[in-house]
Amino acid sequence: MTRVQESVEVWTSDAGEPERLVWRARRFRVTDTPTALVGPCDWWNPFSEHVVTLGRMPLTISGWRFQASTDDGETHVFDVEHDGARWQLVRVFD
Repeated sequence: MTRVQESVEVWTSDAGEPERLVWRARRFRVTDTPTALVGPCDWWNPFSEHVVTLGRMPLTISGWRFQASTDDGETHVFDVEHDGARWQLVRVFD
């Protein structure tokens, strides 16, 4: 696993799932079903120090993990997050 922090271009479906990615001038097409990465909701941060006895903290989709390939067969698993303005590549698995 390589940890990176690079801006990438991501195209999504109408449901918001990644379909294509351009990374380092190479186009990758998603070749499996993307998995949502979840984290605590932003509005929960002020309460995060409190112990929740019933249930768990509210979660939101914080990014996606998916396998994608180029036309010539280069394949990686990518973790991407959207920071509100652009997509960030945070991990690449070879």
